[in-house]
Amino acid sequence: MSAAGARFLDPAVLARIRDLELMARTVVQGFVNGLHRSPYLGVSVDFAEHRAYMPGDDIRQIDWRVFARSDRFYVKQFEADSNANFLVLLDVSRSMRFASGPVSKLDYGRTLAACLAYFARGQRDRVGLITFDREVVDFVPPAAKHLDVILHTLDRIPEREGKGELLGPMLRAAEASRRRGIIVLISDLYEDPENALRAARALQHKGSDLIVFQVLDPAERDFPYEAAANYEDLETGEKMPIVPEYVRAQYRKLVQEHVETLQRRLGENRVDYCLLDTRTPLDTALVRYLSRRERLTR
Repeated sequence: MSAAGARFLDPAVLARIRDLELMARTVVQGFVNGLHRSPYLGVSVDFAEHRAYMPGDDIRQIDWRVFARSDRFYVKQFEADSNANFLVLLDVSRSMRFASGPVSKLDYGRTLAACLAYFARGQRDRVGLITFDREVVDFVPPAAKHLDVILHTLDRIPEREGKGELLGPMLRAAEASRRRGIIVLISDLYEDPENALRAARALQHKGSDLIVFQVLDPAERDFPYEAAANYEDLETGEKMPIVPEYVRAQYRKLVQEHVETLQRRLGENRVDYCLLDTRTPLDTALVRYLSRRERLTR
């Protein structure tokens, strides 16, 4: 695994999540591999490994030679057993570079993207990545051996100018997603909710499961600033004189309404939505989210 990308896979974070029974028995097997049964029942001759037989496994997959040697049941797994695509879409627009603390939204988002790709690859799903702002910036097509390429891509995200856009890049991402799978969108979603919904529908056009992570900085929700100053839009460069104490209450109300509208409209269209902020430890955020999905699945 490349040294450049490995810094996004914090061993302490991964160890804490993977040690949980929820992660070991439900999330790893369910969230990135079998939350839905893939309709593509491909056959592969590329042997991957043995694993212990579990009730419900197809007895035709039992390796009887191993049984003869060990007196235990093991099933054979092949590279194409899951036969699912796992595609991460990461917003890299300038607004994602905002940070009121040590972690920017972009660093938080690409850490999340790296962790999810890591887990998915552990299940032998084909992992891919699209980064975008107003257009697609980088595209790593889903493949079984593309984790290292994904980490390199996350490590060298270029800094670009201009305003971000959601709908256009998502339409192109939908064209690139040629088969059903799991699609994860990571963005601050500074977009009209109806445009976000149209983008979500485009990504679902082939029956893919869509998961949306909205990543916000706590300052974007609370607006804790005190000094009157010219505040600059990171994407357009437009500056506006603002006295925080006069607009704070209205600002918080608008942000809350925006978040609630996104959650409601996406939920109405069977999109799994999760709000994260950068002050929440990533492992804590993932555990909460995956625990909620496990309860819903049951």
